[in-house]
Amino acid sequence: MSVRRVVPNVRSKSLAQSREFYGLLGFEEVMDHGWIVTLASPSRPAAQVSLMTGDRTAPVTPDMSVEVDDVDAAYAAVRASGAEIVHPLQVEEWGVRRFFVRDPDGRVVNVLSHR
Repeated sequence: MSVRRVVPNVRSKSLAQSREFYGLLGFEEVMDHGWIVTLASPSRPAAQVSLMTGDRTAPVTPDMSVEVDDVDAAYAAVRASGAEIVHPLQVEEWGVRRFFVRDPDGRVVNVLSHR
């Protein structure tokens, strides 16, 4: 299993204002689902930040997202470790397979693979 990218998820009360602010730093919108907007650097597309009003299908908003090449292997490793699964492994309608896990310091990590 390998990590493809890591994206901080910033909780936002106003996606428009947050999008504008991060635009001042050179980020451009690459995805908008209404409740989550992802911005990326045009010169380094893997440098990203996601802005979220809240998660659409999970009970909590994750602090970061980690995209891996094999989410099933990641899920098996996390379960075997005994870490707390906050949101079960499932396929989402927007084309990812994901789960949430709580890290030792209490942060929630969204672990995903694109289908």
